[in-house]
Amino acid sequence: MPLILFNKPYQVMCQFSPHPTRASLADYIDIPNIYPAGRLDADSEGLLLLTDDGRLQHRISHPDSDKRKTYLVQVDGIPGKAVLERLRAPLDLGDFITLPCQAGRVEAPDWLWPRDPPIRQRQDQPTSWLAITLSEGKNRQIRRMTAAVGLPTLRLVRIAIGPFSLATHPLLPGEAMQVDAGGL
Repeated sequence: MPLILFNKPYQVMCQFSPHPTRASLADYIDIPNIYPAGRLDADSEGLLLLTDDGRLQHRISHPDSDKRKTYLVQVDGIPGKAVLERLRAPLDLGDFITLPCQAGRVEAPDWLWPRDPPIRQRQDQPTSWLAITLSEGKNRQIRRMTAAVGLPTLRLVRIAIGPFSLATHPLLPGEAMQVDAGGL
């Protein structure tokens, strides 16, 4: 089966089984026997890959696969050069040390959809956007990384996994499309 690209909306659970208070993948995708290759927590948005091929799922999601994942991260505050260097270098998060990553300031792309509900805005605290590319993906890693350098995450959107990107495969939240899995 081809690979399914899905733009997971905010607050949707990354599972097909019903959840008592939130929508799940089953509310958006009606294809039997497919599973997410990796996860996004409920308060994260963006690109999710799904497949019925167990070997492909493992190849995409296993940490040794080196499938880079890129995130747009809106943070509370404006990072200086030293903070960006700390994000890029291995960062001790207590229970593990991150691998080096790419991190830099960016403007929010014009194709990025507004979040529903919108993030909180404070008059006295500016926000900024970062692009962070990881070769690993531990639970809540980006949120923990930005918090560790004093920049709490306000919004987290995964925009790319390996060769697949929402910039080149534009999908609004809740939309899905089939693609050829070649290149994975």
